[in-house]
This record gives sequence, C-alpha cells and structure tokens, in this order.
Amino acid sequence: MQGDINSMLLYEGKAKKVFKYTNDTVMMFFKDDATAGNRAKEAVFEGKGKLNASISAKLFEHLHTFGIDTHFIKTNGEYEHECYKLDIIPIEVVVRNRAAGTFCKRYGVDVGTALKNVVVEWCVKDDALADPPICDDAIVALGITDVVTLNQMRETSLHINNILTQLFRRVELQLIDFKLEFGLDKEGKLLLADEICPDTMRLWNKQNESFDKDLFRNDTGDLLVGYRKVEELLINTL
Repeated sequence: MQGDINSMLLYEGKAKKVFKYTNDTVMMFFKDDATAGNRAKEAVFEGKGKLNASISAKLFEHLHTFGIDTHFIKTNGEYEHECYKLDIIPIEVVVRNRAAGTFCKRYGVDVGTALKNVVVEWCVKDDALADPPICDDAIVALGITDVVTLNQMRETSLHINNILTQLFRRVELQLIDFKLEFGLDKEGKLLLADEICPDTMRLWNKQNESFDKDLFRNDTGDLLVGYRKVEELLINTL
C-alpha cells in the first residue's frame, strides 16, 4: 500500500506516514524508524513498525470493548491501519502513574517515584518547540481547543489509563506513563487517535526493567526483544 500511494501522502512523522485512503478515511503506515530526544538519536529496527501496528491494533480493539471511541477501523496487512480521517488537536496528553522521563528531570525526583495521584499533563504538539508543557488556560486562550473538549480529553484519558493499567497488570507489567492524541471527526466527535504502543508508553516488569522505547533511549537492552514480548503477552491475553 505504502509504495502505491506515495502521491497521496498527507503527513509524515517520526514513526508513521499517513496517506489519504477514501474521503473519510486514511491509511496509517508504521515505520521501522526509532527516534529519541526530538531526533537527537535515530536508528532503524527492521520489523519495529509491524510490532507497533500489531500492538496498537490489539489495544485499540480492547478499548473498543469498553466503549472508547477511536479512529482505528482495522489493520491492512502487517504495517498499516485503516483509520477515520480526523482534525487532530495539536495537544499531546501525557498520563503518569509513576515518575519517569522528563517528569523526573523537571521536578528533580527519582525515576520510579510513586505519585499520590494520577497526573495528566498537556504538551504542545510541535517538534520545533520540543513539545513544551502548556496549562489549561493557555490552551483555551490560544484557541487550540475549548474547555469542554479539554475536559472530555482528560476524562477519556483517565478512563483509558484505568483500562490499560488493569490489562497490563494481568500480564505482570506496570503501566508507568503514556502519551495520547485526540482528534475530531467530520461530525465534530472526539476520537482517540495516533497509536498506543511501546513507542508511546513506558512498561516495566516487577523488577522495573523496561519493555518500551527506553530500551533504545537509554541503551539498556534490545528494543525488538522488548516489543516482541509485549506483543506476545497481549496475544496470549486478549
């Protein structure tokens, strides 16, 4: 599919390409590229895109069973998702169950620190600005989205966190944090978008070993081995 419709490429990001498919749908192609630190570190892992497409599809389908509305329609081969076309809200939602990554650097806390409550953060989706944090008032003041939509994004993100935390607990993994994106369909309905996979979340086992992109970020293990383990656990559970 990817080679046949390059002329209809709508968007290319660090990990995916999005192509026009029909008037109301797109085809999302998962790349084998891995990046960290806003492209400060880059590599290609053959088969990574296939793993992310598989994991993300399984998690979207699981969320559908709980009534979460998403852009995901179906897989198309090993590397692609057919999805509803959305107007993406340029805000990344970061949900944190334990301290890790930039949260630790920003606030001077140790990696893995327990949090007294789930933290929901907003970041501007803009690589040129290094995806800076932004508060609710600034989002509304800049016209990025409105209060009602923002509240719906927060409530849906917390609901997704509960669902995924319970799922990963069943396979003895801890969901440390993850990133979500949302968009509006042609009727203005809010849908979960993008992907949900080890590229966009931190997953640790009971020994606090990573099964996510930190394997690449921190040079702590084999990224493909970690991703394959996550896929295997989900296949055996869902």
